[in-house]
Amino acid sequence: MSSELQLTARLERPGFVLDVDLRLPERGVSVLFGPSGSGKTSCLRVLAGLEPQARGVVRVDGEVWQDSAQGVMRPVHQRALGYVFQEASLFDHLSVRDNLMFGFKRTPPAQRRHAWDHGLELLGIAHLLERSPLDLSGGERQRVAIARALATSPRVLLMDEPLASIDAARKNEILPWLEQLHARLDIPVVYVTHSSDELARLADHVVLLSEGRALCSGPVMDLMTRLDLPLARGDAAAALIEAHMFGHSPEDSLSELAFDGGRLLLPQMSSAALPQGTPVRVRIQARDVSLSLQAPEHSSVLNVLGATVVDVVDDTPGQVLVGLRLGDGPSPPRLLSRISQLSARRLGIAPGQAVFAQIKGVAMVR
Repeated sequence: MSSELQLTARLERPGFVLDVDLRLPERGVSVLFGPSGSGKTSCLRVLAGLEPQARGVVRVDGEVWQDSAQGVMRPVHQRALGYVFQEASLFDHLSVRDNLMFGFKRTPPAQRRHAWDHGLELLGIAHLLERSPLDLSGGERQRVAIARALATSPRVLLMDEPLASIDAARKNEILPWLEQLHARLDIPVVYVTHSSDELARLADHVVLLSEGRALCSGPVMDLMTRLDLPLARGDAAAALIEAHMFGHSPEDSLSELAFDGGRLLLPQMSSAALPQGTPVRVRIQARDVSLSLQAPEHSSVLNVLGATVVDVVDDTPGQVLVGLRLGDGPSPPRLLSRISQLSARRLGIAPGQAVFAQIKGVAMVR
């Protein structure tokens, strides 16, 4: 039997219907992405058993938590899950240690897969154990809330826009810790957000929701560059590339990354401490990629990659979005380029054409 996470649900409310049939990976971070009112939080509530009127199936690691047709409805307290909300919801009269112990003690001993301090190292909060939640920053409170959820030894971790209520500085404080979840946890994480930045940094898998339905579901690398999806439209349109650290040039303050489609240079500010071979993820905005039919000989642009045009669609007025393939491997990386319609006509941009992608900006996102 498959160990994937299954959510098949139909939930009707006045003016809204959730109707989804999802299969999510057994580990890693699956992001439910979409605008407000698209059904993201409703999906989490059904998974948690908080919508008993929902019809459908919830199956976690082969274990049925809900099956309407069979009359199965496991109550909330019997579902081995951790739930992290927008607000940390800690017990302010208890220390951080006692907050973690509260979650740990609520789990029957036979179901404990981890010690109460399982999340201390993962979330970097060991130095906060004797503090009161009242003395913590917003980012620290959320890290403690996640650690408390992990202390219950959950089979799945649900996170409902955990960064929505904290400011930009605190978000930057907590995001590096969240980035470790995909590699360090052996359970699925279902993460709700409408932030394209959080999607790029955290997602392994993405479900794109709209008006209660799933438009698509799949690996984030694939869906980010599909020109038929909203993810590839607007100013935030970008491609993600998985690479590894190849080397550093201290004299130029640059680092070199290698991936299946070539190599990239980026400033050392965020990468200088990473040893050779370290896997990294980079984001390249469509607006930062221009196209040429010949390799530029005299240019300040450091990153120029040979590419093949895959598809072209109209974007904003006067502009087109071009999908590009890098390399000829079985699953070649893709780029997006936003150029003017005039440039596309002058260059004769069409599927199958060989071009050179001039990349003006590369950002390492994890």
